[in-house]
Amino acid sequence: MKITSVRSYPVMTWRPHLFVIIETDEGIHGVGEAGLTWQEMSVHAAINRLSSLIIGQDPMRTQHLWQLMFRSGFFPADSVGCAAISAIDIALWDIKGKALNQPVYNLLGGLVREKIACYPHNQVSENEDDLDNLLESCKKTWDAGWKFVRWGMPIIDPAAVNGAKSVRESIKQISAIRETLGDEVEICIDVHTRLETPDAIRFCREIEELRPFFIEDALRSESPEAYRYLRKHVNVPIAAGEQWSTKWGFRSAIEEELIDYVRMDLCLVGGISEAMTIARWAETHYINIAPHNPLGPISTAAAAHVCFATSNLGVLEMAKEPGTVLTDIFPTQTLFDSGHVIPSNEPGLGITLDENVLAKYPLPTDGFAPQLTKADGSISNW
Repeated sequence: MKITSVRSYPVMTWRPHLFVIIETDEGIHGVGEAGLTWQEMSVHAAINRLSSLIIGQDPMRTQHLWQLMFRSGFFPADSVGCAAISAIDIALWDIKGKALNQPVYNLLGGLVREKIACYPHNQVSENEDDLDNLLESCKKTWDAGWKFVRWGMPIIDPAAVNGAKSVRESIKQISAIRETLGDEVEICIDVHTRLETPDAIRFCREIEELRPFFIEDALRSESPEAYRYLRKHVNVPIAAGEQWSTKWGFRSAIEEELIDYVRMDLCLVGGISEAMTIARWAETHYINIAPHNPLGPISTAAAAHVCFATSNLGVLEMAKEPGTVLTDIFPTQTLFDSGHVIPSNEPGLGITLDENVLAKYPLPTDGFAPQLTKADGSISNW
């Protein structure tokens, strides 16, 4: 079996996406997804460039092709290159599963669990008076069977980050959710890399008694080593990694046990091949995985297969419940029930893509991440 074509589709739906379809000479195709948001057109170009390397190659040689793509430019692949490799790698695993008539999780070691607990994106407006909306959203998902709730740290001031105010308001929110839903609900808070280190320390210390499941991205992501200092001063579980590319990005965080949950993004970190390497490595340090999954149905399917075959799972992010979005493009999606992914026996990733519908969607609009500042006008992370 040989790869005959690689097609990538940057499209705009409720958010920008980049999907990939790889064809073979035996009529088997695979689908993948890239995850570098707001840089879809750059990744699209990278995929087109990498296609010349892999057309004519055996799609079953996933590790060989991963190394070929990563090392073909002499300079190691950056985040754009890694996102391109991720989409291609996921599609190759889909082909492997279909060729062998097995779900991908069986090729990764087989099921280690019967279902995957997921956390939702609870709806909360980023204003000071949003507590009622947040309580309603969390209660709705809890009543629907989800065991987790999750929301982002409030920004408070329009278009401006104020760390001290955000910390105070977030503590109020967490306290209210704990009091309303009780001790059994698991609470995840996404700081989204917005806090300075002193505010992050203050926040983590003050919510320790509220028992969060984890605090996500408490610091900026450029230097994983920054978590050394945070780790010395706080006693709440820390999750990080959604912006780190390949296993090397996780090296210090795992080896020095700076985090409790590895948040690798399969559509950025290097696909299924690299995610499994990171997951096994994390297991040797008793660190669980909690894959980042804010994208489309292919991202969800790929992350689910890794979670089904990985023993050290904490929780899987589920921004959009499968079967509720993009059903015209993806008529068959990951099986889901009451806050949990259920395994499918379908070969490959177990999802289908209608390319004719996909081609009707517009290209992603030009743009960047939302621009936030601090109170003094200096740039902050979104």
